[in-house]
Amino acid sequence: MIFMDDKEREAIGKQAEKLLEKFGKSLESVKLKEKEVRKVEGGFRVEGNGNTPNLEFRKRMFANAPQKNEDSILAEKKSW
Repeated sequence: MIFMDDKEREAIGKQAEKLLEKFGKSLESVKLKEKEVRKVEGGFRVEGNGNTPNLEFRKRMFANAPQKNEDSILAEKKSW
């Protein structure tokens, strides 16, 4: 570990202050565009007819299911 004496710490502190002042002054000249605020009520989707079901996929799923009931696949719940 490198130890610094008080003079070195003070010099580094002054350099840091100068850098921060210079940076602050340069930020004063920066101009930002104002953001356009839109008040939009949303989050709702338009209801439609939906997708058409894939009957082949349904047949394969039911063929692979170990337990099934007419239109439902019977699965275990919270068995782990």
